Amino acid sequence: MAQAKLNRRALITGRVLSADRIVPPPGGEIASILVQARPDRLVDVEADITALAGCEIYGRDVRGKLVVVVDAPDAGSLGTTLNTIQSLQHVYSAALVFHAIEA
Repeated sequence: MAQAKLNRRALITGRVLSADRIVPPPGGEIASILVQARPDRLVDVEADITALAGCEIYGRDVRGKLVVVVDAPDAGSLGTTLNTIQSLQHVYSAALVFHAIEA
């Protein structure tokens, strides 16, 4: 593979990186997501969320609020989980409120 010229444009577009040079962070991703759902369907939403890999309900409010803790292997999986929760039936909103990389 020819060495890409290092300049600002190549760095921003990622052309200087190859897959073998990218080192993923150790551990995984952990996040908190605040979910607002229909109060009368909260039990159903909880069941749907806990069925997702790495998801746990940490807090609950009878007015339809849930605090979900997500443990994911990488940022892509975390984003997919957030999008999945947002698109669940009876969920009004899901917002990422905390995110950290475990070492």
